Amino acid sequence: MEEERIEESSERLLRTGSARWVDGSEVDSETIPWSLHDESESGEAYGSVRRRLVKKARRVDSFDVEAMEIAGSRGHHSKDSSIWQTLALSFQTLGVVYGDMGTSPLYVFADVFSKVPIKSEVEILGALSLVMYTIALLPLAKYVFVVLKANDNGEGGTFALYSLICRYAKVNRLPNRQPADELISSFKLKLPTPELERALGIKETLERKSSMKTLLLLLVLMGTSMVIGDGILTPAISVMSAVSGLQGEISGFGTSAVVIVSIVILVGLFSIQQFGTSKVGVIFAPALAVWFFSLGAIGLYNLITHDYTVLRAFNPAYIYFFFKRNTGKAWSALGGCVLCITGAEAMFADLGHFSVPSIQIAFTFVVFPCLLLAYIGQAAYLMKYPDSVERIFYDSIPEGLFWPVFVVATIAAIIASQAMISASFSCVKQSMALGCFPRLKIVHTSRRLMGQIYIPVINWFLMTMCVLVVATFRSTTDIANAYGIAEVGVMIVTTTLVTLVMLLIWQTNLILALCFPLVFGTVELIYLSAVLSKILEGGWLPLAFASIFLCVMYTWNYGSVLKYQSEVREKISMDFLIELGSNLGTVRVPGMGLMYNELVQGIPSVFGQFLLDLPAIHSTLVFVCIKYVPVPVVPQEERFLFRRVGPKDYHMFRCVARYGYKDVRKEDHRAFEQLLVESLEKFLRREAQDLALESNLEEIDSISERSRESRDSGFPQGDGTLELRIPLMGDQRLDEAGSSASFEHLSAALPSSVMSSDEDPSLEYELSALREAMESGFTYLLGDGTVKAKKSSWFVKKLVINYFYTFLRKNCRGGAATMKVPHTNVMRVGMTYMV
Repeated sequence: MEEERIEESSERLLRTGSARWVDGSEVDSETIPWSLHDESESGEAYGSVRRRLVKKARRVDSFDVEAMEIAGSRGHHSKDSSIWQTLALSFQTLGVVYGDMGTSPLYVFADVFSKVPIKSEVEILGALSLVMYTIALLPLAKYVFVVLKANDNGEGGTFALYSLICRYAKVNRLPNRQPADELISSFKLKLPTPELERALGIKETLERKSSMKTLLLLLVLMGTSMVIGDGILTPAISVMSAVSGLQGEISGFGTSAVVIVSIVILVGLFSIQQFGTSKVGVIFAPALAVWFFSLGAIGLYNLITHDYTVLRAFNPAYIYFFFKRNTGKAWSALGGCVLCITGAEAMFADLGHFSVPSIQIAFTFVVFPCLLLAYIGQAAYLMKYPDSVERIFYDSIPEGLFWPVFVVATIAAIIASQAMISASFSCVKQSMALGCFPRLKIVHTSRRLMGQIYIPVINWFLMTMCVLVVATFRSTTDIANAYGIAEVGVMIVTTTLVTLVMLLIWQTNLILALCFPLVFGTVELIYLSAVLSKILEGGWLPLAFASIFLCVMYTWNYGSVLKYQSEVREKISMDFLIELGSNLGTVRVPGMGLMYNELVQGIPSVFGQFLLDLPAIHSTLVFVCIKYVPVPVVPQEERFLFRRVGPKDYHMFRCVARYGYKDVRKEDHRAFEQLLVESLEKFLRREAQDLALESNLEEIDSISERSRESRDSGFPQGDGTLELRIPLMGDQRLDEAGSSASFEHLSAALPSSVMSSDEDPSLEYELSALREAMESGFTYLLGDGTVKAKKSSWFVKKLVINYFYTFLRKNCRGGAATMKVPHTNVMRVGMTYMV
């Protein structure tokens, strides 16, 4: 009975999975769940399984213990479960997301009919049908019903799609992914299907071919660059279009006056960004609600008053008649038609500021019907007054309402810029987190929504570029020619990435997955062919902006990858530290040293430089790696992963501090230090418990072997030997109701021979040493690294690394600045990386 009780207790410990071991190698390995279903029922077979597990117990490691126990990995990503909160967010989206698309009626028909003169009703009905079906097909069908569902736990944009792909395939250029990181995300394992086999084939192709990784990264960077380019062009065209309405009402109000007033408005718009998206959205949302109501009301009035027969445009045959009648001019007019969907990408890029239901509700029930009524009303007015093309919006306003509508239109145009400004902030933040943009200062503007941020450098750069664009072009027509290229380019990138998500992650049926790019991609390529013809007429501008940002981002990523690979090659071997001894060849003084590096495995070479340059080193050393993982948010309790480096008397640990690309590191260095020490203490206690459990299992195994030998030899079982070898084991009773309890609860059910963490003298000594080091103070050991290309490198590589990448490194924020560490607590050592 006693042996059965021992095996029962051991089986319950194994079944709960409360203790896990790794093989002690530097390479992180996933913990495979223990299963005994294919073992025989004999005690010998069971004991052999247990012995194999015990013999692997070289070291307890929080990389594979604490990090694998992700509590509520899905729950912390959910937001706005209340219907009232969702409706409130839907109202805010009007002021942030839909301003750009909402101001398109100011200039769409004016631009379209500047290319195609109105000769009959076919031009009007064809242009109206083209606009209506473009809005229904791309923003509504594509983004609202498909693309928004491809979000990365509530975060949208091209980099969110890239992050999602990186979790399912090792395509990230920085090779620092760990198996424990996968459990933070909502990764799902599906049963074998033809779709799964195809997904695995795509995954292997992406991982095997370096050219595919580079191509995918360039595609993402290109889309991100164009979104930032939109952030420059959107404010310029929106504000100028609204202000230009005064030219027909006020005598002497010419082009120069339009430019000056527009610049003043733009400076004011960018100046209020520092107050945050929530405050801006709350302030702007009522004005945009009035604007959309005005659009719908004016459109309905014009439809009833002038010509309701324009409803014939719902027949798509008029699109065919439009192209048949005008051919080349109609194709050129597509560049103006695409302006009706400018800002559609903001629905996805700004998703992190809101939620999927809020954006869907706002567009489906407010934005879409109001825009349709606005364009239908303008077409009805043109049927009666075809000569009013240049000022179609303002001429179609009922008499006596010009000034109220003009004021609302100007406010709406100002607000329209907010969509792409917020999207630019989100894209830059995501690219920084994934190692594709130099580190910049980020201000978190909301305590409730982590996605609402403000980046001062990007804000003032966008403002400067907007002012230059307005002052240089001085015309909305030329800016409109530039605008379409950036918008359509981003849409094509999104279509490509979402198709890859369908095949790789969603594992959609092949026919359905191919229908997505076939339908939407074809339409977007047609629009792209039209807007590319305007390159010489201003279309070069977004391409120039995108090229600049693309070069900056790719240069930063390229240099970061080479630097990381150089650090991996130059790692210090553990044998070298063992030879130095626990004093590391120098003097250990009280204090805690936090050595920052980019390695998740191994000892960085900069540590050897510290040993050479310093006469003494701290009594406790922690190698800290700040690592961004491809998930939006990492829970606070899962922030740190620990591993012991070397024997116990070395007092050296490795710490990986994990952040999601939506996480904003706004804590000061004291809060960071306190959280790190608390997590380290927790790791030490868990280590002591697991090692005690390991020794206990070995003891149980040896006793079981002796008992079995005694039984086989014919010795009586009632001699009390078992009770003497395991003190108090005879009185131990396990509570069946606690089989799924956590490790802390389960430790109470262990035999009393397992020493508790409070009674372990070695643990108490190590904890006291840790507290003494903490009280002596923290010192941040940073490597002031210089990256240089090898002499044998190509000229282009030397140019990129020695000049461009070095310039970016010197002018971006460093790790100490990000953590707000006082300079008195920082110690630097020079280091040169030859790449």
